[in-house]
Amino acid sequence: MEFTRSRASRKNDNAYVEEKNWTHVRKVLGYLRYDTPAELKIINELYRGDLRLYKNFFQPVMKLFSKERIGGKIKRRYDTPKTPFQRLIQSGQISDQTKKNLEALYSNLNPAQLKRKIDNQLEKLFQIYELKRKAQSNDPMKKVQPRTVTSLMIKQLPVRLPI
Repeated sequence: MEFTRSRASRKNDNAYVEEKNWTHVRKVLGYLRYDTPAELKIINELYRGDLRLYKNFFQPVMKLFSKERIGGKIKRRYDTPKTPFQRLIQSGQISDQTKKNLEALYSNLNPAQLKRKIDNQLEKLFQIYELKRKAQSNDPMKKVQPRTVTSLMIKQLPVRLPI
């Protein structure tokens, strides 16, 4: 097997592979460096549990329907925003049993409760990060690296449900 960085003659492949880095990673976790096992555990719990459910069942996504070039401008048309759950149910590509299981799961979910759990996990993650940073700065033998992240990126802004 040969390792390649992208498909042949496709120089912007990473744009398609990593298109959800902003909404699913950076917007949630920010630009801080999480590198301890405790931080990894919280991030894994977040992505395997509540955040996965919240993004797939309650966050609508606008899907590009068509592009049309008019002179020097590109006019983009989007499909109506739907959640990944709604798109999957309407696709007709899953069995009836799977559809019933997903609908039962959806009916038992509370978006406000999920959001509160996500916020609590993110707060716990940030507290662990701050403890790690303080412990590193108190060690006189360790060279302190300058922080490249601005205070705006570190600041935890209150995230609210869309109205």
